[in-house]
Amino acid sequence: MKTIIAAICLLLAIPAFSKAQADAINGVWLNEEKDAKIQIYRNGNQYFGKLIWMVKAMEDDGKSPRKDAKNTNTALRNRPLQGLVILSGFEYDTDDAEWEDGKIYDPKSGKTYSSKMKLKGNTLDIRGYVGVSMFGRTTTWTRSE
Repeated sequence: MKTIIAAICLLLAIPAFSKAQADAINGVWLNEEKDAKIQIYRNGNQYFGKLIWMVKAMEDDGKSPRKDAKNTNTALRNRPLQGLVILSGFEYDTDDAEWEDGKIYDPKSGKTYSSKMKLKGNTLDIRGYVGVSMFGRTTTWTRSE
């Protein structure tokens, strides 16, 4: 009887453990260049990342916030970079222990790429690619303190 109860408790604990693993990327991350911070958060079963701080947050005039000037969509070029969601739609894959099927927007080029992420301690490897993951580039972010 004790074995059955222990097995049931273990089965009930697996979803909670899986959710805790998935939420491990929540928090503030410093990009590879160390010139921006991104807050990663969960909304439903998906994960997103918002640009919350930049070394150069203002335009050269010092009066207006930097804009998304390189966006391929000309209608979006006037929106401020700070507060912009640059990671979207990631879902946690328990089998591979990574976040997949997301998109990453690169404000420096104005392009959006398919993406996946893998947590390695206090670093987060983010791979952006077109088509197949093999044809892409990985950037490594560091957890901000």
